[in-house]
Amino acid sequence: MQPLRRENHPEFEELFRHYDRTLSFVPNSLFTMARRPEILRAFSELITQIWNTGTLPQPLKPLIGIISSIASGCRYCQAHEAIDARERGVADEKIAEIWNFEGSDLYDEAERAALRFARDASLLPNEVTPHHFRDLREHWDDGQIVEMLAVVGLFGFLNRWNDTMATQLEDQPGAFAHDRFGEHWQPGKHAGDDGGSGEQG
Repeated sequence: MQPLRRENHPEFEELFRHYDRTLSFVPNSLFTMARRPEILRAFSELITQIWNTGTLPQPLKPLIGIISSIASGCRYCQAHEAIDARERGVADEKIAEIWNFEGSDLYDEAERAALRFARDASLLPNEVTPHHFRDLREHWDDGQIVEMLAVVGLFGFLNRWNDTMATQLEDQPGAFAHDRFGEHWQPGKHAGDDGGSGEQG
């Protein structure tokens, strides 16, 4: 499905400028979602609330997004959250090591418990057990666990959206993911050549 062209939809320009400021680009997924403005606006409000409220450390949220996207197989979201993690202060070396979070010295036990939960909550069938909650509660309160699952749920939506639409990956997150994830990552179906051009609608 062809995304809409930004220049033909000035009614979304304020929203798109928000992404220009926060990411330095507008995700191509939004240009497809814009075919139903009410869905785009509701999604934007949801992601703003999940990302910018609560007490979970901000740098952990995109790491949860990466792990959830790895479990779901969405290369587009893996790349996006890698660059978002960098914007939120996560060191490049730590981003590169996310594929080995269980064994990497760059991750502590609290982060491992959160990422293990995110991974297993993203699998089908869901593999979360009471043991996950016991591990989480050694480091996190119930409100923070709710925040973690909100991020996982958000990426359940985004992974399905972008993998189904084969959303074309923008240059900036694509290059960053290629550099940081190395042999673990390829753009796959998201390397299309026409997703950003859109139609005249």
